[in-house]
Amino acid sequence: MPSNFRLFGAEHLAILAMVPIAAALLAAVQRRFPSWSKAIRVSLAMLLLVCTAAYYGSFAVAGERLFPNHVPLELCDASLWLVIASLLTLKPGIYDVAYYWAIAGASMALLTPNLTEPSTFIAVQFFVDHGLIVAAVLYLALTGEARPRVGSIGRAMVALNLYAAAVGVFDFLFKTDYMFLRAKPQAASLLDVLGPWPWYIVVCEGVAFGLFLLLYLPFRRSLELPRSN
Repeated sequence: MPSNFRLFGAEHLAILAMVPIAAALLAAVQRRFPSWSKAIRVSLAMLLLVCTAAYYGSFAVAGERLFPNHVPLELCDASLWLVIASLLTLKPGIYDVAYYWAIAGASMALLTPNLTEPSTFIAVQFFVDHGLIVAAVLYLALTGEARPRVGSIGRAMVALNLYAAAVGVFDFLFKTDYMFLRAKPQAASLLDVLGPWPWYIVVCEGVAFGLFLLLYLPFRRSLELPRSN
């Protein structure tokens, strides 16, 4: 982390505030100019593509090997591609997973950034990348272009466990630590209060379900049909 950056300091809080503000402003523009909807979505998707290309391109420029330690296997990497697909296609099945993964995963990364003495470029790219993921998925929800559907929590949880299992196999084979399945991050994070390995992984199941449930609640009334008498 840059020496002048303090967790939950003024700079950090300003970054956190900018994410929902950006989503709200984009949603306001879309409501004022509905014909701009596709252009906004495509622009957000392109920005996300540029961010991730710049990140992995920086390793290539520095002469660092991408495999196995710089492969896009983190949950936020998967979320980014799901959000891009959601922006470009508006497919409900994709957004059902992207909504929960993006907000729960990328928001946690923004709150407790796992950055250990990064370059200025990496630090800026980290916040822009994760901020765009959250802002884009919030934008779709605020405009009503995509919303989580009934049963989406279950689908997102199943997808999460299947993805974690696949990443866990990769971690085991190549001694990496994607999704922190083999060890906790060096920087302070929520995992620090969830117990030692491997129990914090089990506890994360409950935490993820709780977060997904909270994220679904704002849409519950509008999505669930009233029960018949």
